[in-house]
Amino acid sequence: TQTALAAGVFVLAAGGAQAACDVDKPGSALTLMEAAKVYHCLEKELHAGYLQGDKRWIPAEYVEDYRSWAPASRYPAFSPAHGGRHLVTYVNQVGAQDYLRFSEGKVQMPVGSLIAAESFSVDERGRAQPGPLFLMEKVEPGRSPQTDDWFYMAVAPNGSPMVMDVISSCGTCHQGQLGQRGGLGYPPAEARL
Repeated sequence: TQTALAAGVFVLAAGGAQAACDVDKPGSALTLMEAAKVYHCLEKELHAGYLQGDKRWIPAEYVEDYRSWAPASRYPAFSPAHGGRHLVTYVNQVGAQDYLRFSEGKVQMPVGSLIAAESFSVDERGRAQPGPLFLMEKVEPGRSPQTDDWFYMAVAPNGSPMVMDVISSCGTCHQGQLGQRGGLGYPPAEARL
């Protein structure tokens, strides 16, 4: 399957260790191309880290397969809502058609839609670090009414499932700030595929 990289979405060559990925500015000040360069440098490490260990309550195939899904990003997008990290977003085949419309109206994603967002951060001193893999799954109507029937999950950079209160950590923001479009966050227009 083609990943965003194989499809030529990102155009810069891959790098090496984390220190080689450091830049001369904070993550919030990176241009799209600078963010893409950092992503390429961390790309192999991100995926390898997420794959490590037992996923316990998170279906392992979500973590194994997300790079074969449809990319939603041409460039990593800075997201203050995700801890000031840059995100690279993918959507599975079930949800891709609806998600990739980037509609500002109420979107009814089909049950079985999966969204994955790789993340990395660049601190104020320019040091790049892998971040969590964020996952959203659309479940049957009424199964999780507090989250508009979205399940939220996250995998740490070392592959461990992250324990968190998904209602306050994810659902409140997605439903509170993005409820008018079905809880969907999108990459900013300039970073979209």
